[in-house]
Amino acid sequence: MSQSCDFNFAAVEAALSYSFAGELKIGGNYVSVVRHGNQVFISGQIPRVDNEVVVTGRVGAEVSVAEAQRAAKVCTMRALALLRQELGSLGRVQRILRITVFVQCAQDFTQQSEVADGASEVLYAVLGDAGVHTRTSVGVYQLPKNAAVEIDLIAAVT
Repeated sequence: MSQSCDFNFAAVEAALSYSFAGELKIGGNYVSVVRHGNQVFISGQIPRVDNEVVVTGRVGAEVSVAEAQRAAKVCTMRALALLRQELGSLGRVQRILRITVFVQCAQDFTQQSEVADGASEVLYAVLGDAGVHTRTSVGVYQLPKNAAVEIDLIAAVT
C-alpha cells in the first residue's frame, strides 16, 4: 500500500501541474501537524503553492465552482504532503477520519458541498478506501490571504 499511495500522490500532483515537494510555510505561533496517539491533525491549508495563493476570491462571484474544486484539490494535496512528511509515507494512513472545507463565497452561493467534492476526489484517488471520510463544508465571508478555500483534516495512522 505504501508505494501505491505515494505513486498516486505523484500522479495527482502531476495532473494539477504543481509540486508539493518543498517545505510548506506557515506563519504564526502554531504548528501545521500535531500527532496524538494514532491520530494526526493537520491545520487548515489554503491553496498555496510556494509563495502564491493560486485561487483567490469569492466562489460564486469571481471564482467558478470548477476553480474552487481545483483550489480544494491543492489544499488537500498540501495536507497530504504534510502527512507524508510526518509519517514518511502515505501508506501509514489507515483512514482519513474527517475533513472540514471552508469556502469563501458570495452571499447567495449554496454549492459548498460541490466544492468539497474536489477534496474528496483527491483523498480517494491517493488513498483509495482509506481516503473515504466524514466531511463538513461551510460557506464563510473571508479566508486568510483571500483564499477561495481552506481545508483541515484528521487522519488515523499507524
